[in-house]
Amino acid sequence: MNKHELRQRLTAILALDSHPAHIAAGFAVGVFISLTPFFGIHTPLAIAAAFLFRLNKLTTITGAWVNTPLTVVPMLVASYKLGEWLLGNQPQPFSVASLDWSAIKPYATAILLGSSVIGLLAAVAGYFLCYWLVVRFRRKDPGLAELTRESELTGQDLEQALEQTDKGQP
Repeated sequence: MNKHELRQRLTAILALDSHPAHIAAGFAVGVFISLTPFFGIHTPLAIAAAFLFRLNKLTTITGAWVNTPLTVVPMLVASYKLGEWLLGNQPQPFSVASLDWSAIKPYATAILLGSSVIGLLAAVAGYFLCYWLVVRFRRKDPGLAELTRESELTGQDLEQALEQTDKGQP
């Protein structure tokens, strides 16, 4: 994906007609999923979570792609070491031949615990960052800025606010 495509996808997310908190919540859940050791099924898990929790599918899937091939191994090692520390164990040498579940199964308890803590912290940070980006992006357009302000006050999605504005309702 080149810079132009990345910019287009980011713009599409920031301009969604949802409440900024709804967009940010979907992204945060996706970020949490991306840091789990369930490699190969992050996207299906994100789609399932989006349906289950009624989140925006685009933002949830985007969040699930935060952990890239370049960061998977460092995050896996960090999850293992944090998990072992939380369990009160001394981390053993950590080496895996592949990212298949069978290869990481001996380390599963520590990895699941560590990735849950890291994932939760990253999800909270991702939520606030995404919320801030959505609001900041929308400030550039007076119409979006006003509708975003109204949706924040009432808790409505922009689509509902537009319908009310079109009907002459405040």
